[in-house]
Amino acid sequence: MSPGGRCAWQPVPGQAGRWHGSWQDPEIAESKALAYRVRRLAHRLETDLKRELAPHGIELWELELLACLLRAEPDHRLSAGTLLTQLQLTSGAITNRVRRLELNGWVTRDLDPDDRRSVLVTLTPAGKKRALEVFSAKTDTWHALLSALPPADQRRLNDDLRTVLLALEGRAQPAL
Repeated sequence: MSPGGRCAWQPVPGQAGRWHGSWQDPEIAESKALAYRVRRLAHRLETDLKRELAPHGIELWELELLACLLRAEPDHRLSAGTLLTQLQLTSGAITNRVRRLELNGWVTRDLDPDDRRSVLVTLTPAGKKRALEVFSAKTDTWHALLSALPPADQRRLNDDLRTVLLALEGRAQPAL
């Protein structure tokens, strides 16, 4: 108990906050339980994937950046700004990560000939080879973790989560 006889997590009377006693509201309790499970699942997916990638000598962030470039057909090239948006990182983080992948020989950086202020990041053949070598570990890990749900349930859950993410990501994003 905090001073004043309230539990430490209870709001001060008069403060806005719908969470006090929310476990009694079935709709709010269901949302909280779902958010908690999604967070636990995301953490588990990331933890297990990092463990599976470690023997391959590649970090999860490296594979994610390589995957963005691999999906960029036909030339496997994206601007640094597009990578920033797709990976939801700051410009400094993109710069540092691209530099590290460039040192490995997995990407190249060039000035955009149409806009000299922009940098284009291109996947090299070595980067493509490296990404494809480890994608099976990622796929196998995710499949093993999610196989408790039959394919039809996975499709439904995927559709429901896509709806939530589209609703959230359609909102104005705060400045990074």
